Amino acid sequence: MLFKNKKFERKVSLQKDVHDSILSYCQMKHPNEGILILKGKSKNGEIDVRGLVIPPFSESGPTFAGFPHSFLPFDTSYVGIVHSHPSGSAEPSVTDLHNFFGLVSMIVKSPYDDDSIFAWDRNGNPIPISIV
Repeated sequence: MLFKNKKFERKVSLQKDVHDSILSYCQMKHPNEGILILKGKSKNGEIDVRGLVIPPFSESGPTFAGFPHSFLPFDTSYVGIVHSHPSGSAEPSVTDLHNFFGLVSMIVKSPYDDDSIFAWDRNGNPIPISIV
């Protein structure tokens, strides 16, 4: 075999200040969904989230949040997105999976407390999160 396809088990580490910023942003946007871009690094399946970007021209309502990807400046540190679900569910919808961006999609469910953030891969499988 010429190329070996290594399979990494993904993990997300979230800086504490980024974690707190995500929760604050979601609380501020409630009852609408909020959406942010995750910035960080990824190596061997470990995704280290170190910052956030408010996407340009983003739109949101009680059941949706999105942004046109064509207006994003090129940046190799984008690792995924995070958005809120004011309904209280952390499960990714079919629309969430079809609009997957980057390596991880994080969903924050209402009431936006410390146990409200969940991470998913592009197939809707959960990814463990640790706060560092």
